[in-house]
Amino acid sequence: MNERVQKYLARAGYGSRREIEKWLKAGQITTSQGVLKPGDRVEAGQVLYVHGKQIVISELNHPTRMLVYHKAEGEISTHKDPGDRRRVLDSLPNIENGRWLSVGRLDINTTGLMLFSNDGELVNALMHPSSEVEREYLCRVFGPVSDDSLKRLCEGVQAGKDMLQFRSIDPEERTGSNQWFRIVLTGGKNREIRRAWQVLGCEVSRLKRVRYGHFHLPRNLKVGQWIELDEQQIDKFRSLAVENSSNTA
Repeated sequence: MNERVQKYLARAGYGSRREIEKWLKAGQITTSQGVLKPGDRVEAGQVLYVHGKQIVISELNHPTRMLVYHKAEGEISTHKDPGDRRRVLDSLPNIENGRWLSVGRLDINTTGLMLFSNDGELVNALMHPSSEVEREYLCRVFGPVSDDSLKRLCEGVQAGKDMLQFRSIDPEERTGSNQWFRIVLTGGKNREIRRAWQVLGCEVSRLKRVRYGHFHLPRNLKVGQWIELDEQQIDKFRSLAVENSSNTA
């Protein structure tokens, strides 16, 4: 085995390819011979130090695992939090090799479907903008919403430096001054849905992700619970990333 260090560490679940490249540029991945750089290659039996932690390069390919989690409101999606708030990772099972990497994040007030894998290459492919994987949300909005507003959201609205755009938006039920919408988008910008509505003077009071690509949040998966996908289901996600990336090439 002889491959680039960032590819090996991503595939082994130590981080996304982008994260690992940042660590390499910052000099945080070393060997006894010195600091590794992006593009350097590693071989079986070689010893690396990532943030000071020893890793022995192995010929073995650890099996890809993938989890589906139903996120609760108030949980954070990041690995670390200075405020010591409850993390999504606190509810996931321990993993022997690598770590759980999230396929995108949800902000603290958003609930619903989250995906995790120990395969950094797969995670990166599903998140990459070129893959244009659909995400579907149920969204409750407070404030007046006109047909023109819905049209603008699908054409795109400017929020600071970002152009925010929904692929589709369909009205659902109305409850008092609030109305529910079903929104589909492919972008992955920070707080994209909330910011888009704010441009139109509306406030998102509830937001729940119910689909990622072809996979819908299981009806029987309660808040705070997770399930593990089988190999056939994982292969569907691999195919999704490859198919969508090819369509946009």
